[in-house]
Amino acid sequence: MSKQLIDHSPDLQRLRDDGYDIEIRDGYLLIHNVPYVNSARVIKFGTIVSTLDLAGDAAIPPRTHVASFVGEYPCDKDGSPITQIQHGGRQTLDKGLVVDHSFSAKATTNGQHRDYTDYHEKMTAYIAVLSGAAEALDPNVTARIFPKVESDDKESIFNYVDTASSRAGINFVARKLELEKIAIIGAGGTGSYVLDLVAKTRVGQIHVFDGDKFSNHNAFRSPGAPSVDELRAHPTKAAHFSRLYSAMHRQIIAHEYYINVDTVVELREMDFVFLCLDRGNDKRLIVERLEEWGISFIDVGMGVAAFDESLQGIVRVTTSSRDKRDHVHNKNRIPFSDGNENADYSRNIQIADLNALNAALAVIRWKKLFGFYEDTEHEHFSAYVVGGNTLINEDKAP
Repeated sequence: MSKQLIDHSPDLQRLRDDGYDIEIRDGYLLIHNVPYVNSARVIKFGTIVSTLDLAGDAAIPPRTHVASFVGEYPCDKDGSPITQIQHGGRQTLDKGLVVDHSFSAKATTNGQHRDYTDYHEKMTAYIAVLSGAAEALDPNVTARIFPKVESDDKESIFNYVDTASSRAGINFVARKLELEKIAIIGAGGTGSYVLDLVAKTRVGQIHVFDGDKFSNHNAFRSPGAPSVDELRAHPTKAAHFSRLYSAMHRQIIAHEYYINVDTVVELREMDFVFLCLDRGNDKRLIVERLEEWGISFIDVGMGVAAFDESLQGIVRVTTSSRDKRDHVHNKNRIPFSDGNENADYSRNIQIADLNALNAALAVIRWKKLFGFYEDTEHEHFSAYVVGGNTLINEDKAP
């Protein structure tokens, strides 16, 4: 990916062609082997780090003038700190990427501050500030070392770089969701929104199971806006949504059939499962097997009913983890028969906003289980009541 980005970005090409030791790592631009002087007037070599703003597979002008640095604090040739760029201290940007300092230095024209036009201007400006003292002590020292150029990065799960996490400085948190395989069973209203959210995470493989066809009514309660031609093709839900989100995530695998007694064994390899189906008997079988195999899962549900010329609604999220499973059966937290909730499904009383909310609550709970979000309640059952705008949390893990 980094070679492709450099080839499509003239400013990054210039940095490489000028001989700088450039690296692109998960939404960050790094320049290694930058000479500087420490407080003891010794020449050292550090790394300048900047967030990398992109439009697809090409760099765009940097949105921030701030940069970070890995190394001791840089000084003038007499050993006094370069205080005019001082900004912040030590920070973890990503796994294996800890910076020691951050700097603030805007570009200037005729004494007026302005934004940097591109990354070549930004990075060379910082290199000049940091390496000037080192060059004064030793004219032969330089950041332009013309390193060997590697062919490319290892393959990413995304088709383009996740700059949202790097811009926010949360790459190290996002990595907590690097599960190998998860399954989404049911790609209807709620399941398709679960896929929409999970496809933006670093899960290795996302397996989507659904044998049902994608029709007009599905288009009005799921993400995206399919064309008439797409609806005429009448694909399965699994195929339709896998194709849609494969534009972003490379490992979305469509299984165009239902999970039943013959196929349930395929879930045994999963690290986590989202249950987004309404068929009670199949759900009972799946839950029994997941419990037997020690796999954590989340089951979602929605009940909507017409009342007095308006709709009443409840959305439910039931979690079963290794820390707590008893509530699923002792409190009947998951329906295993075609009762009222599933009758609502058959009457097509599903609303896109409630499907999206149900999915969002489920994915947030999943992220809390794996440490992405703070988890103070450890709830394993929650229900949102539309009429009172109320969220109820129960069944807390010990």
